[in-house]
Amino acid sequence: MHKHILHGLGKNKSSVWSFHWHQHHKKARKNNFYDEDYLDGWGRAPLREKLGLLLLLVAHSPLITASPVFFITLIYCSVRYYRLHKFAHLHPSWGRYYLKCHYDHHMGKNQDANWGVTISWVDKLFGTRIEHVGK
Repeated sequence: MHKHILHGLGKNKSSVWSFHWHQHHKKARKNNFYDEDYLDGWGRAPLREKLGLLLLLVAHSPLITASPVFFITLIYCSVRYYRLHKFAHLHPSWGRYYLKCHYDHHMGKNQDANWGVTISWVDKLFGTRIEHVGK
Protein backbone atom coordinates (compact mmCIF):
# COMPACT_ATOMS: atom_id res chain seq x y z
CA MET A 1 0.00 0.00 0.00
CA HIS A 2 2.78 2.43 0.93
CA LYS A 3 4.86 1.77 -2.16
CA HIS A 4 2.21 1.38 -4.86
CA ILE A 5 -0.63 3.57 -3.61
CA LEU A 6 0.91 6.33 -1.48
CA HIS A 7 4.00 6.73 -3.63
CA GLY A 8 2.88 5.31 -6.97
CA LEU A 9 -0.54 6.94 -7.26
CA GLY A 10 0.35 9.63 -4.73
CA LYS A 11 2.95 11.30 -6.95
CA ASN A 12 0.13 12.35 -9.26
CA LYS A 13 -1.13 15.67 -7.86
CA SER A 14 -4.71 14.92 -8.92
CA SER A 15 -4.79 11.63 -6.99
CA VAL A 16 -6.71 11.34 -3.72
CA TRP A 17 -3.49 9.84 -2.32
CA SER A 18 -1.31 12.83 -3.29
CA PHE A 19 -1.36 14.16 0.30
CA HIS A 20 1.24 11.58 1.26
CA TRP A 21 3.89 12.58 -1.25
CA HIS A 22 3.07 16.25 -1.79
CA GLN A 23 2.24 17.20 1.82
CA HIS A 24 3.61 14.66 4.28
CA HIS A 25 6.94 13.99 2.56
CA LYS A 26 7.43 17.65 1.72
CA LYS A 27 6.83 18.76 5.34
CA ALA A 28 9.02 16.02 6.78
CA ARG A 29 11.92 16.92 4.46
CA LYS A 30 11.54 20.64 5.09
CA ASN A 31 11.23 20.30 8.90
CA ASN A 32 13.85 17.64 9.64
CA PHE A 33 11.25 14.82 9.89
CA TYR A 34 8.76 16.87 11.93
CA ASP A 35 5.19 17.09 10.60
CA GLU A 36 2.94 19.45 12.55
CA ASP A 37 -0.18 18.03 10.88
CA TYR A 38 -0.11 15.28 13.50
CA LEU A 39 -0.74 17.81 16.27
CA ASP A 40 -4.31 17.98 15.03
CA GLY A 41 -5.49 14.37 14.88
CA TRP A 42 -8.30 15.34 12.52
CA GLY A 43 -6.18 17.37 10.11
CA ARG A 44 -6.36 16.49 6.43
CA ALA A 45 -3.29 14.24 6.26
CA PRO A 46 -3.95 12.33 9.51
CA LEU A 47 -7.62 11.95 8.60
CA ARG A 48 -6.74 10.53 5.18
CA GLU A 49 -4.20 8.20 6.78
CA LYS A 50 -6.86 6.97 9.21
CA LEU A 51 -9.34 6.53 6.37
CA GLY A 52 -6.76 4.52 4.43
CA LEU A 53 -6.27 2.21 7.40
CA LEU A 54 -10.04 1.89 7.80
CA LEU A 55 -10.30 1.01 4.10
CA LEU A 56 -7.65 -1.67 4.63
CA LEU A 57 -9.69 -3.14 7.50
CA VAL A 58 -12.93 -3.02 5.50
CA ALA A 59 -11.23 -4.78 2.57
CA HIS A 60 -10.18 -7.58 4.92
CA SER A 61 -13.46 -7.73 6.85
CA PRO A 62 -14.63 -10.93 5.11
CA LEU A 63 -11.83 -12.68 7.00
CA ILE A 64 -13.44 -11.94 10.37
CA THR A 65 -15.23 -15.28 10.42
CA ALA A 66 -12.61 -17.27 8.48
CA SER A 67 -9.68 -16.07 10.58
CA PRO A 68 -10.63 -13.88 13.53
CA VAL A 69 -7.07 -14.00 14.92
CA PHE A 70 -5.72 -12.59 11.64
CA PHE A 71 -8.30 -9.82 11.61
CA ILE A 72 -7.70 -8.86 15.25
CA THR A 73 -3.96 -8.82 14.53
CA LEU A 74 -4.59 -6.55 11.54
CA ILE A 75 -6.54 -4.14 13.75
CA TYR A 76 -3.74 -4.16 16.35
CA CYS A 77 -1.06 -3.58 13.68
CA SER A 78 -3.04 -0.72 12.10
CA VAL A 79 -3.47 1.07 15.43
CA ARG A 80 0.18 0.43 16.36
CA TYR A 81 1.34 1.72 12.98
CA TYR A 82 -0.65 4.96 13.24
CA ARG A 83 0.42 5.70 16.81
CA LEU A 84 4.12 5.05 16.16
CA HIS A 85 4.08 6.96 12.88
CA LYS A 86 2.40 9.96 14.50
CA PHE A 87 4.72 9.90 17.53
CA ALA A 88 7.83 9.68 15.34
CA HIS A 89 6.83 12.73 13.29
CA LEU A 90 6.00 14.75 16.41
CA HIS A 91 9.25 13.69 18.15
CA PRO A 92 11.87 13.51 15.37
CA SER A 93 14.82 12.61 17.61
CA TRP A 94 12.82 9.65 18.96
CA GLY A 95 11.86 8.65 15.41
CA ARG A 96 15.45 8.88 14.19
CA TYR A 97 16.58 6.55 16.97
CA TYR A 98 13.69 4.06 17.21
CA LEU A 99 12.30 4.09 13.65
CA LYS A 100 15.54 4.47 11.68
CA CYS A 101 14.04 2.82 8.61
CA HIS A 102 11.22 5.35 8.48
CA TYR A 103 13.53 8.26 9.20
CA ASP A 104 15.70 7.06 6.32
CA HIS A 105 12.60 6.77 4.12
CA HIS A 106 11.96 10.51 4.50
CA MET A 107 15.41 11.95 5.02
CA GLY A 108 17.59 9.71 2.85
CA LYS A 109 18.50 10.45 -0.76
CA ASN A 110 16.07 7.81 -2.04
CA GLN A 111 12.55 8.33 -0.67
CA ASP A 112 11.40 5.33 -2.71
CA ALA A 113 13.05 2.84 -0.36
CA ASN A 114 12.67 1.81 3.28
CA TRP A 115 8.95 1.01 3.00
CA GLY A 116 8.52 -0.57 6.45
CA VAL A 117 7.27 2.41 8.42
CA THR A 118 7.28 0.72 11.82
CA ILE A 119 8.97 -2.60 10.97
CA SER A 120 12.38 -2.76 9.33
CA TRP A 121 12.51 -6.53 8.70
CA VAL A 122 10.24 -6.11 5.66
CA ASP A 123 12.87 -3.98 3.93
CA LYS A 124 15.65 -6.35 4.90
CA LEU A 125 13.64 -9.28 3.51
CA PHE A 126 12.88 -7.59 0.17
CA GLY A 127 16.22 -5.78 -0.17
CA THR A 128 14.68 -2.30 -0.04
CA ARG A 129 16.59 -1.11 3.04
CA ILE A 130 18.99 1.76 2.33
CA GLU A 131 20.88 3.08 5.38
CA HIS A 132 21.04 6.85 5.81
CA VAL A 133 21.08 7.66 9.55
CA GLY A 134 24.56 8.60 10.67
CA LYS A 135 25.82 9.43 7.20
